Amino acid sequence: MTATLNNTTAPNTADYGGDEISALVLDPGYSVTRAGFAGEDVPKSVIPSFYGIVPSLNGPKHLYGENAVHTPLPNIEIGNPVSQNGVVEDWDTATQLWEYAITSRLTNTKPSNPLTNGLNDKTDDLKQEMDGVETQERPLDENPLLMSETGWNTGKGREKLIEIAMENWGSPAFWLARSGVLSAFSAGKASALVIDVGAASTSITPVHDGLMLKKGTLRCPLAGNYISDQLRLIFSTSQPSVPLTPHYLINSKTPVDAGAPAQASYRTFPTGTEPNPSFRALQEERILTEFKESVVAVWSPGRLGGHNQHGGTNLDSARTQNARPFEMPDGYNQLFGVERYRATESLFDVKMALSDASHHAPTPNQTLPQMIAQSLSQIDVDIRPHLLSNVVVVGGSSLIYGFNERLKQELEAMYPGPRVRIFSPGSVVERKFSSWIGGSILASLGTFHQMWISKKEYDEHGPGIVEKRCK
Repeated sequence: MTATLNNTTAPNTADYGGDEISALVLDPGYSVTRAGFAGEDVPKSVIPSFYGIVPSLNGPKHLYGENAVHTPLPNIEIGNPVSQNGVVEDWDTATQLWEYAITSRLTNTKPSNPLTNGLNDKTDDLKQEMDGVETQERPLDENPLLMSETGWNTGKGREKLIEIAMENWGSPAFWLARSGVLSAFSAGKASALVIDVGAASTSITPVHDGLMLKKGTLRCPLAGNYISDQLRLIFSTSQPSVPLTPHYLINSKTPVDAGAPAQASYRTFPTGTEPNPSFRALQEERILTEFKESVVAVWSPGRLGGHNQHGGTNLDSARTQNARPFEMPDGYNQLFGVERYRATESLFDVKMALSDASHHAPTPNQTLPQMIAQSLSQIDVDIRPHLLSNVVVVGGSSLIYGFNERLKQELEAMYPGPRVRIFSPGSVVERKFSSWIGGSILASLGTFHQMWISKKEYDEHGPGIVEKRCK
């Protein structure tokens, strides 16, 4: 973080809303968008970053929120304004989605214009009073906004974010922070190697003295969705294949023995009203997420494709481990043994990756150990030992059983000299919402008010000020 353009005087409290006004923290991701008030422990508003699209007389209608994307409305389609690499592709929809996250739980809905609400017959007297009201009634008129961003966000993307905050939402002050830096702050560290394993991508962010080291910041697609794809391949190639039928297609089911075919009655939709395949894909992902949380694990010690100290293979050892049961929505159930380790192994060992025509195998450089090695090779050799002793692991997909133990083992094998220490919150909430929590801590600091970019500064310097101030 850097000082203001004129760092000899602190900005006037009126320029950024003042200490008595709560700042908001917005942390958008590919899978989930989090929003809440600075200084609180958890975000009050957590909504899917996906949205529903349904046909209407006035053209496609967008629906936001948990219920909207999980209800099988006629012809519903699922979209996402953010690409798999975390970059916004549809700014108009992203703005509406983020605004919904803020206004649905955090700020009051603004009153409608009395000139157009149909409750006032005589509007002549109101017209003068209503001049300029449209510009006053915006979601964040009273709340400074701290927003997180990916470490590889573009300059144009950063400028667009401050434009939305200042011009669309009327925020009195704004700050943009890298999500990796915020995750380090949430762990109480100014310097750390942050490994964030999310839904669409895994990122490696070296942070030194509160600043992201851009040269060492890397991302790859081996994350939660990749593990889901590996599970799909495992299920489809099993003998017999494992069915993946979402809840919304099941009317009723009958209990069956493990491995026996499902006995269920299935829901049908009138021709022409079936939900779009994108809706089914999202519902299948919910099943796979539950499977990952309750069954999937990471193998250690050693690599799953390697040999153990007794001369046998680790694959044989994995087959002797206790299998875990899982029941699909249609009643099909089975004990899963070595499969639960196979799904995650290619995060560390590319040789164990499953692939087909639509799911390409990753390259050796995309595995987690190689990504970390590439990242550390780009930064000063003197600070590498300090970063290795402050490895912060966050992200929902890092909660898979055994992940941290395997990561520590891989790092110690690559760097036998320095001491490797991994810091990872035990709480599910803290692991999933680490960048939001870091933003909540940062925006609530008494000294942080000197950092805000005020509306006055934005009007003077334009959106380019975000590149100068938010490093």
